[in-house]
Amino acid sequence: MRILRLHELEKATNRFDNALIIGRGGHGEVYKGILSDQRVVAIKKSKIVDPAEIDQFINEVVILSQVNHRNIVKLYGCCLETEVPLLAYEFISNGTLFNHLHVEEHCSLTWTHRLRIALEAAGAISYLHSSASISIFHRDIKSSNILLDDYFTAKVSDFGASRSVQIDQTGITTAIQGTHGYLDPEYYYTGRLTQKSDVYSFGVILAELLTREKPLFSSRKFEGGSLIAYFSSAMQENRLFEILDPQVVKEGHLTELEAVAKISQMCLRMKGEQRPTIKEVEVRLDALWRSNQQRKHPWTSQSSEERQLMLPDYTAGIDTTMQCSFEQELQSSSNFFSVNEHFST
Repeated sequence: MRILRLHELEKATNRFDNALIIGRGGHGEVYKGILSDQRVVAIKKSKIVDPAEIDQFINEVVILSQVNHRNIVKLYGCCLETEVPLLAYEFISNGTLFNHLHVEEHCSLTWTHRLRIALEAAGAISYLHSSASISIFHRDIKSSNILLDDYFTAKVSDFGASRSVQIDQTGITTAIQGTHGYLDPEYYYTGRLTQKSDVYSFGVILAELLTREKPLFSSRKFEGGSLIAYFSSAMQENRLFEILDPQVVKEGHLTELEAVAKISQMCLRMKGEQRPTIKEVEVRLDALWRSNQQRKHPWTSQSSEERQLMLPDYTAGIDTTMQCSFEQELQSSSNFFSVNEHFST
């Protein structure tokens, strides 16, 4: 990682020209810039001078300097000459997963794109949990923190709220941070952050990919006021295909869609100990992806019926026993999702 000078970043962004803003948030803006070595970067510039903000920037530098994964955004450098550090990341050209899903017109993401994005994001989170030099809990997994390049390759971003722990540590007690609609209810109620908190948030993303509905405040009138309560109810009542995005129903394979929905359902269990690990999720999504690609080979001779019979059980090996009744689970979900606070990093 390079230490960048302020004048370099000012030159790269034409003195932070508003025309080069590619993203805005409550804490500041992100600018597109071109460094002197012709590298295209995204520069995060905070407009808030706050000790907590500085801590988050420093935390992100520490975290990203210790990870290296093709599906995690790369940090190229930082500038320490301003009150709040400026961070320069690789420029990801195609916006966020959230912005691609939640459009009025036809979605640019096919079902095959969505399945691959899910696999890539799961792989990145699995790496953070168990393959990096330290174990990292992201703490704000959401579709707006998954960036896409021109080929719709997923890049997990925004590590300001992330926490690093010892590799053998199962969880930590910490202040609640995250985004309402994606926030693990167990973490919300107890303050205990674990790997399974990220798993819950990833389950919400899977539901988004299937339905193209926002976790909160959608035009659709969800039971319990949220996508997750509505999704859980539909799964329990075998009404999955009533809530799926018509595009994925048209493009997807029946067994694939049901398998992804079941994986999402397991990730969204109220108790963290009942959820699969993200590695288990990755393995099953990988099996789905391989079968998806095999069916697309032009030399495949089997009929669609024969291929469907040959598909493996993608949820085998995950405990699918629900530890509480549907009524208890749905009531717990409704109580949680009725909370109106919004937590943001």
